Amino acid sequence: MAKITNPFDIYKLLPQTNCGDCSLPNCLAFAAAVIKGRKKLADCPYIKSEDKEHLASRIGIKEDFSRARGDNLDMLKSRIGDIDFSTKAALLGAQIVSGKLAVKSLGKDFLIDSKGNVTSECHTHAWMTVPLLSYIAHSNGADITGRWVPFRELKDGSPMNPLFVQRGEKPLKKLIDRNSELLGDLISMFSGERADNRLFSSDIALSLYPLPKLPVLICYWKPEGDMGSDLNIFFDASAEKHLQIESLFSLGVGLVMMFEKIARKHS
Repeated sequence: MAKITNPFDIYKLLPQTNCGDCSLPNCLAFAAAVIKGRKKLADCPYIKSEDKEHLASRIGIKEDFSRARGDNLDMLKSRIGDIDFSTKAALLGAQIVSGKLAVKSLGKDFLIDSKGNVTSECHTHAWMTVPLLSYIAHSNGADITGRWVPFRELKDGSPMNPLFVQRGEKPLKKLIDRNSELLGDLISMFSGERADNRLFSSDIALSLYPLPKLPVLICYWKPEGDMGSDLNIFFDASAEKHLQIESLFSLGVGLVMMFEKIARKHS
């Protein structure tokens, strides 16, 4: 039988009460931990015994995300040396500066040398380095379409979407709920732009450019009456032409982690 590698397939079997008896904050976090090998099905006291026995051998353990990201970084660096920067620059919307490839991310220049080393005036993080090098290695230079799609509609995005919502969209929504001025701050800090909020009937819409040909759109709906707030992160439909889904996940969630760090620093 096919291996279970999607945390959502585990999540369906859980009580979904977020009781915390497994020592994790919610059932989705537990499901993800099972897939990563950090938890066993038996650690949840509410899964039926027959389900535990039947599924235990079918779970395909994935490597830890941070470790896999490090392995991916080494592989990407090795590929950069085979790339002709002068040919690739125009396709990527980048420039050549002192023999290095200069790629703009959120309005800041990141310089990449022939060994895949990344430098910038601002601090570089692994969450940005991997998508940046992946963009250089994999992008085919497709033009921006202007058509926005959610993460789940990107190629291979559906299985990872529950985790993208849990780690990306929900934390950012909570962040903006607490600090309604944050989106405006992001515009000034990261060369963002106010977008047409009529497209998705949102109260606030902001576009950012983490990579030159890979914009993201953040739409926020304020709470109204009995309805709570909501937030969605959209990608241009051409995103899958520039990055594989794992790097798009890393990029989107990494942005949110950076926003959370900024909010904590300035609170």
